[in-house]
Amino acid sequence: VQLQASGGGLVQAGGSLRLSCAASGSIFSINVMGWYRQAPGKQRELVASITSGGITNYADSVKGRFTISRDNAKKTMVLQMNSLKFEDTAVYYCNADIALMLGRYNKYWGQGTQVTVSS
Repeated sequence: VQLQASGGGLVQAGGSLRLSCAASGSIFSINVMGWYRQAPGKQRELVASITSGGITNYADSVKGRFTISRDNAKKTMVLQMNSLKFEDTAVYYCNADIALMLGRYNKYWGQGTQVTVSS
């Protein structure tokens, strides 16, 4: 099983970026998918998550600016980031609870993608 993240980059404050994450492999089902981020010297934190039924959860710091979505059939997830701030600068990681067989979920991580917001 592999989670492939893409879409990071350098953007000016106020700009937008779109992060994508694709799951591949012998996957039976995917439960919650999410994006985490880790800034230098800080702990990794949850940015946003989405259940297979489409229920979303956002960190207070990104509410109203970021939108998470997923395509269950394609096993993909997108984080649309608007009105980016300098403090959004971090390495972003996608994460998913994936079952390879019925009822047995494990947490998988994608490689990080760097998001840098210039002030």
